Amino acid sequence: MLTSKLRPLDQRVKQFAQVYTAHRPLVQRGLTVGFVLYVLTAAYRGIAARPTTRRDKEKDAAARKDGKPARVAVDAIFYQRLGIILRIVIPNIRSKEAMLLFMHSSLLVFRTAISLYVAALDGKIVASLVRGQSLQFLLNIIRWLLVAIPATWTNSWLSYVQNKLALAYRTRLTKEVLKLYLGDEADGPEGKVYYKLSNLDDRIKNADQMITHDIQRFSTHLAVIYANLAKPVLDVILYNYQLSQNVGAEGLVLLTVLVQTSAVLLRALTPSFGTYTAQSAALAGSLRHTHSRLSEFAEEIAFFGGEETEKRLIEREYAALVQHEQGVMNKRWWYGCAEEGIVKWLWGSFGLVVCAIPVFFKLPGISNFDLGSRTEGFVTNRRLLLSSSDAIGRVMYSYKDLAELAGYTSRVSLLLDTMSDMRKGKFEKGLVSGATEGENGRILRGRGQVLPSDDIQFESVPIVTPNGDILLRSLTFHVKPGEHLLIVGPNGSGKSSLFRILGGLWPVYGGIVRKPPASDFMLIPQRPYLSLGTLRDQVIYPHSQQDMEACGITDADLLAVLERVQMGSIVEREGGWDVTHEWRDALSGGDKQKIAWARLFYHRPKYAILDEATSLVPPDMEGTMMEQATALGITLLTVSHRPSLWKYHSTILQLDGQGGYIFTKLDAERRLALQEEKQELEMKLLEIPKMKARLAELRLIADANRSI
Repeated sequence: MLTSKLRPLDQRVKQFAQVYTAHRPLVQRGLTVGFVLYVLTAAYRGIAARPTTRRDKEKDAAARKDGKPARVAVDAIFYQRLGIILRIVIPNIRSKEAMLLFMHSSLLVFRTAISLYVAALDGKIVASLVRGQSLQFLLNIIRWLLVAIPATWTNSWLSYVQNKLALAYRTRLTKEVLKLYLGDEADGPEGKVYYKLSNLDDRIKNADQMITHDIQRFSTHLAVIYANLAKPVLDVILYNYQLSQNVGAEGLVLLTVLVQTSAVLLRALTPSFGTYTAQSAALAGSLRHTHSRLSEFAEEIAFFGGEETEKRLIEREYAALVQHEQGVMNKRWWYGCAEEGIVKWLWGSFGLVVCAIPVFFKLPGISNFDLGSRTEGFVTNRRLLLSSSDAIGRVMYSYKDLAELAGYTSRVSLLLDTMSDMRKGKFEKGLVSGATEGENGRILRGRGQVLPSDDIQFESVPIVTPNGDILLRSLTFHVKPGEHLLIVGPNGSGKSSLFRILGGLWPVYGGIVRKPPASDFMLIPQRPYLSLGTLRDQVIYPHSQQDMEACGITDADLLAVLERVQMGSIVEREGGWDVTHEWRDALSGGDKQKIAWARLFYHRPKYAILDEATSLVPPDMEGTMMEQATALGITLLTVSHRPSLWKYHSTILQLDGQGGYIFTKLDAERRLALQEEKQELEMKLLEIPKMKARLAELRLIADANRSI
């Protein structure tokens, strides 16, 4: 009874085997096509945007609340950012970058073809050894040496083109960033992003590192990620297709199921490397910023004896960086163990089982089963399997690379987005207490008008600092060309703030500002800026020598300009116009101010902003420079506490530091007389306590004499 039941089952199995054998070529093709589609789908899912879970959103909100950077992941935000940057680095299909990318792709395909040939050749070499065929072995060795020529050429070209691609990406992106960062004169109020980034916004503290280091790292990762994604996917398809021809598509399906099951486990163990990369870059930038502050304020720190404090600050930043890197290293250690154990050893064992299929099982279409054929098949399949396993491993590794690219992408995107906001007048700055309440909030939410004019006219304009401190609620004054304005007041009253509005550096929160373009103004601060370059460059800055010559000005004309400020001897003293020094160290404070005045006489702007610009020059030289500026038609806007300068100005704007001001005509002689009278009265008032004390002594002496 039992035998009768088994017999139909055996017959059905035998019948199924016969049908399967008859249709096996069609099944093989179907399985192969299905495998290719599966690989492409799996690769797409592997790099596709991950949905943001509720837990991730809660973590991001908590991080922002604590002032920490938000989580960075391979998600829709990352691909949106990357898409914007890709349109910058590869502007069109005919660009240099697109051509390099096509060349890189062609080389990757060519290298895969060579690898397939080498795998087959490897099996033939071992088979000829096993069979003892010396001539065939020698011919195979010659083929091996010949294929080495295009193989080494291809590998060298791949490395070269990849580096060229990274450099091209960096060049294109750096040009775009510098275009936004520095801009040009035509940008008007939308320009000066480099100033606004460090003074009007708190999002970026170390733009220099982001422009130099982060863009370089992003470009390198972007060039590498293409090879780490496209090449392994192509290798997996081609190697496994060839493997399916040797061991059957059934073995390939079995191997795929086993590999993908273990890959799910590996993916679950992968840490958030993108977030770690972004945090590492931010911490490194903070450490660099702390070091740069030490160099920038070295003199002040030295006078205060603040070495220990600065050392503590640097050590604190470094300790935070080391702690973070140590944590990342720990996570990379255990992830590396899991990764190698699964990819190298577990997948290797799966591969050995698949390679053994033609040895232990008879496959349709394969008739040679001598020792040489088996050895050749095993070695070839083993080589293909190792290459395929390596390709699958690189696909798995590529997610880690993609996560790191997401970290650098977030940094570069933050830089681009912030600079774009600067040009639109959108700032994120920490405000003083009460800045957004009541009348203060209304002023900060408002925006004024800036209209072109030859005069300088403020109509009900509030003077507001970037942190929301309102220095003046409504300032009104009018200065015509030729009317020199003297501005006085205590520190923090708004003198420098007024100049920043005139220069287009600060936004206008209300009222109407009528003024010439920023190019018609020139600032001479107490400590003038001296650029890197020659002596000639210091006088003509920001012009180049070509700009100077285009204006028809010669070195002899420049020497005449220097003679105006009694600096003609500096050319011979320093060794000529083309000598280069660190001029801020080579010149004294007084000489720096004279160079700045020479720069003013060279450019001859309509207006000059003088912020204690004569504090380090002798009084007689001070008067000479003022008179020469007037003779050149330059209207002076001067901040100075020297009474000797009053006579060169016709109007005065006096700020009291409490939100009030007086704008009036300046009668220098009367003001000087009142100043002298005030000083005399103050001296007399200082003598009153001494006179009272002396009077008391005399009374005591008189009383003592009367008692005697």
